[in-house]
Amino acid sequence: MTVTQTNHPPIVLTIAGSDSSGGAGIQADIKTISATGSYACSVITALTAQNTCGVSGVSPVPPEFIAQQLDAVFSDLNIIAVKTGMLADAAVIRTVAAKLKQYRPPYLVIDPVMVATSGDPLLAQNAVTTLKQELLPLADVITPNLPEAAALLQTQQPKNLHEMNALAGKLRTLGAGAVLLKGGHLTKDNESSDLLILPEESRLLSGVRVQTRNTHGTGCTLSSAIASYLAQGDSLPEAVRRAKRYISKALQHADELKTGRGHGPVHHFFAGHWEI
Repeated sequence: MTVTQTNHPPIVLTIAGSDSSGGAGIQADIKTISATGSYACSVITALTAQNTCGVSGVSPVPPEFIAQQLDAVFSDLNIIAVKTGMLADAAVIRTVAAKLKQYRPPYLVIDPVMVATSGDPLLAQNAVTTLKQELLPLADVITPNLPEAAALLQTQQPKNLHEMNALAGKLRTLGAGAVLLKGGHLTKDNESSDLLILPEESRLLSGVRVQTRNTHGTGCTLSSAIASYLAQGDSLPEAVRRAKRYISKALQHADELKTGRGHGPVHHFFAGHWEI
């Protein structure tokens, strides 16, 4: 799809949950979209009581108010790309899907968030079917990690690159335009390898694995960067390549942040700060 570019930063909408510790969710999305050169707006789907050690509480936003937020931003802002993250339950998914069908943004990136880095569940189990039926077919690209891909396909989690490749055909049947299958859970590998599954081919994208325990919000960050670069006019393969480079650098600098006692965040603003 061709998007007319202007001298203004393109607008990217994140639809996701709030992370009170600031490392994932809406907060990570806004940081990422801003750091990669786009303008971020947001619709909050859930509040979480969360820190680097785990999630202690989740309070979903009523679907009616999510719809009101979506109407507010779409009726006023020229939104080029949308990224979805935590959607909490089936009612929220149906609401978001209906509004995306109504407004039809040029690009849609879906991060099928199911479990936090800490292992805490972020999507009701009975909502997976709704996610597959209502939302995934609308996406230009979905970005599951290995546990999420296994849950979507009701199969065993891949343990190596060969098994990742074997899932490619099944992931295409979910209806999304493309799939970025993230291999970060293959922790025994020296490289961090992702598989970009396009309609006619698959491409292996590899990078050096960064050794750090500060990985909170990596999935949110990667999917938001993809949406940001798509909004700026990149092709999907180029947007994914640039986003992977961005998250790699954010991980490389993650240990510069001393945030919390658990899995800390990546460093979204590794490139520096502005002096006033």
